[in-house]
Amino acid sequence: MKSTESEYQEIIQYCQALFTKKNRDYGTSWRILRIPSLTDQIFIKAQRIRTIQEKGVQKVNEDVSSEFVGIINYCVMALIQIASSETGQDIQDSDLANLYTMQVNEVKELLFNKNHDYGEAWRDMRVSSMTDIILMKLLRIKQIEDNQGLTLVSEGVKAGYQDIINYSVFCLIKSNALQTN
Repeated sequence: MKSTESEYQEIIQYCQALFTKKNRDYGTSWRILRIPSLTDQIFIKAQRIRTIQEKGVQKVNEDVSSEFVGIINYCVMALIQIASSETGQDIQDSDLANLYTMQVNEVKELLFNKNHDYGEAWRDMRVSSMTDIILMKLLRIKQIEDNQGLTLVSEGVKAGYQDIINYSVFCLIKSNALQTN
């Protein structure tokens, strides 16, 4: 059995490689999106996953694993937008690669801190339950956005996006969707 760290790294490398290729195709057109628009894009992907899980069939020929990859990459985009002072501004390829790596490294550190405390409980969870948690976190993020980012006691949107990335990675690990070995 592979370690969580190696499984995590495989998935993130795949996601970043796809992100880089799409950046070559589209540039940083996503930089025009406001954070709530990114949240809605992630919500659409998570809702599609849940619908397919519930119905057991799909009519669009894109597998569920590609939706989890999309969720990860859109969350990274959101984290980059949060960290950046200017939306819409183009980012050079090398800077974008560094920003992507910086965000996923921070998320990875969070994952291993939580994984330590929770004893890899996610390994005993169902992918469908993690999908529901992703949707719940998105609804929380949407509520925080509707409240202009103000919270009384809750973590902010950044923490929500980070958790969503980690749950998406867990779903990909559990489904062995991107595993090559």
